[in-house]
Amino acid sequence: MASTDDADTNRKFAAEHAADFPILSDPDGQVAQAWGVRAAAGYAQRWTFYIGSDGRVLDIDKQVSPKTAGADLAARLAQLGVERR
Repeated sequence: MASTDDADTNRKFAAEHAADFPILSDPDGQVAQAWGVRAAAGYAQRWTFYIGSDGRVLDIDKQVSPKTAGADLAARLAQLGVERR
């Protein structure tokens, strides 16, 4: 996960939601710009990139819904054949 929020904000978010994965802090938007998701206002658009173990992008979801993102992500990972841990 990447966010244009600062590291402290991301740590608080991760703790609040018991996230068991790292959140990249990109406050200057360089990563968002490099991946083509930086909006004109400076924040990152909500896209999901599915990246294989070989580093290749397998799929991109540009229509992420915060309400269903978790279930959508799990379903797409299953479709891509990614094993559950």
